[in-house]
Amino acid sequence: MSDSSVMPAEQAHVFTTIDEVGDIVGREFGPSTFRAIPQEDIDLYAQLSGDDNPIHVDAEAAAKSQYGGRIAHGMLTLSMVVPHLREIYKVSGTTTGIVYGFNKIRFPNAVPSGANIRVRGTVVQIDEVPGGWQVTLALIFEVEGETKPAVAAELVLRHYR
Repeated sequence: MSDSSVMPAEQAHVFTTIDEVGDIVGREFGPSTFRAIPQEDIDLYAQLSGDDNPIHVDAEAAAKSQYGGRIAHGMLTLSMVVPHLREIYKVSGTTTGIVYGFNKIRFPNAVPSGANIRVRGTVVQIDEVPGGWQVTLALIFEVEGETKPAVAAELVLRHYR
């Protein structure tokens, strides 16, 4: 049985089973709790990805930019989707679940180093695929204290029986 009851602090979740996932289209979920993106994570991501743009890693150069300080990489922010989703979206009874891809990704706002982000979303499409379901989630990554989101993305997941 699927459940989208209201959780503390008005946090809705979508927890369902593989047998009932076809019934969740249109459901809204979130927000997740806020999580920080500290400068240490930004530096590590820069090292691992090779994206060492000064706006991410050089405090002096970033202070002179339009951002006024170092910011997280958009792709780092996007990669934080997993811990946020685990809190507010779950399909149980699967053998495998994968990120199939993204339909659209936009980065309308920067995430300052050390800022807190959270995620909310809507199940926008569900399609049956061989052995399971393909679920498209419209996600918004919010920055604490900001009205403009950091990321707007359509995440495509596959859940297999």
